[in-house]
Amino acid sequence: MLAGQASWDDVDAALVEHREFLARWAREQDVQTNEVQRAWGLLPGFLSLADGRPFDLLELGPSGGLNLLFDRYRYRYSNGTWGDGALELSGEDRIPPPADLLSRRVTVARRRGIDLNPVDVTTDHGARLLQSFVWADQTARLERLRRAIDVVRTDPPELMRGDYVEALPALLADRVEGAQLVVFQTASTMYLDQGGTARLRAALHDAARDEPLVYVTTGRAPDDDGFALEVERYPDGRSQRLAVFDFHGEWLDWGR
Repeated sequence: MLAGQASWDDVDAALVEHREFLARWAREQDVQTNEVQRAWGLLPGFLSLADGRPFDLLELGPSGGLNLLFDRYRYRYSNGTWGDGALELSGEDRIPPPADLLSRRVTVARRRGIDLNPVDVTTDHGARLLQSFVWADQTARLERLRRAIDVVRTDPPELMRGDYVEALPALLADRVEGAQLVVFQTASTMYLDQGGTARLRAALHDAARDEPLVYVTTGRAPDDDGFALEVERYPDGRSQRLAVFDFHGEWLDWGR
């Protein structure tokens, strides 16, 4: 966040010279990450929903919105590839998704996200903010993040500031005609209390009375080994676990 005013060659000097700014920033700035590698774990879940209609995407807690552009990346799995984006995502698919799933195609009609503090990566400040939350020695992760930011900057999604529990009923009522409404989140609902979670699911149920919708969500796996990827279909709320993948998307067990 020092925008070239400090160097890793002399960290001690930077800590002394900029100590007031760094102390204030650490005190006031909430951690706001956006791990695009998680899209590698999410993609097979999205493909499992493909029914010929375009997706109307709504992400809860998108940060910079990198995962709202999941279809603009290229993916590599043991059983095949998907997409043709400039950024390729791959990992250790210990139990790979089936090849026929990777043959499916999806289109996206609209991309929206709502976050308490969305990050605008089309600005230099926003791009630096996201990068500041990656450990400096994780060079591959930093490079992946920078390339994802470049993709977002070509055609950014719509990011809204607000409490998604409060705003969800109105957002769900605004639909793209002829599209499949897909609501998703990867790591934001773990910060909700029990009441907030109940209100979220009630909103999904109520909104699906007239037209069904799907909710793609992750939660901690029972053994606390990664995220459990689940699809909930509303209005009935029936849930199906599709996979377990690493918290940062480094490995995937499909069908586990």
